[in-house]
Amino acid sequence: MTNARQFVSDRLEISTYLLEVEAAKYRDICSQYKYMRKIRGDGNCFYRALCFGHLESLLQNDRCLTRFKDTVIQSGRELLAAGFEESSFKHLLDMFVGVVEQCEADGQGDSLLQLFNEKTTSDSLVQYLRLLTSAYLQNHADFFSHFVEAPSLKVYCTQEVETMSMECDHVDILALSEALGVSVHIASVEGGAGQHLAHHIIPEGAETSLHLLYKTAHYDILYPQHCR
Repeated sequence: MTNARQFVSDRLEISTYLLEVEAAKYRDICSQYKYMRKIRGDGNCFYRALCFGHLESLLQNDRCLTRFKDTVIQSGRELLAAGFEESSFKHLLDMFVGVVEQCEADGQGDSLLQLFNEKTTSDSLVQYLRLLTSAYLQNHADFFSHFVEAPSLKVYCTQEVETMSMECDHVDILALSEALGVSVHIASVEGGAGQHLAHHIIPEGAETSLHLLYKTAHYDILYPQHCR
């Protein structure tokens, strides 16, 4: 059973959920995916889903986990380059690195799930990812400013990206994907050709081990049929 108070649920049989999805698209989801994890719908679902899903996919790969930890540590430079004071994010970064190190130490999905359902830890990870996304957008303003509808990119980042519980847009997903070197496959119930889901690979053409379901401005984690 899923617990409404959880930020990230246990892994669930997908056939038990999504019954409100249009029948044809429901069949399309079930033909491709076996399990899902529900993410709390609090406006932070994309950041939480990406972070949990990616770390979970690395649990059995020590080399990739260590490489990702190095990426996270180095990501502090992105924030400094965008003008953030180190004192404003160091505790968040330290907590993020600490979570990755706990994954290295025990390699257990149960420990990761417990960490993500502790509010302080879970929200700190989300807050850091929001700051990193903001920093990456600002440091690459020549590209990203064309895709943002706001008085300025800085205003957009302050109001829409750095603020907790604000839903993310495609431009934020692309920026965070590039900042962390994490690719993501989004299966969307919205749009798509007739009876089928719409599929988006970010960045385009990448190999992905992280699959998310997008439905009504919300993201959950998907696990393909071949998943153990």
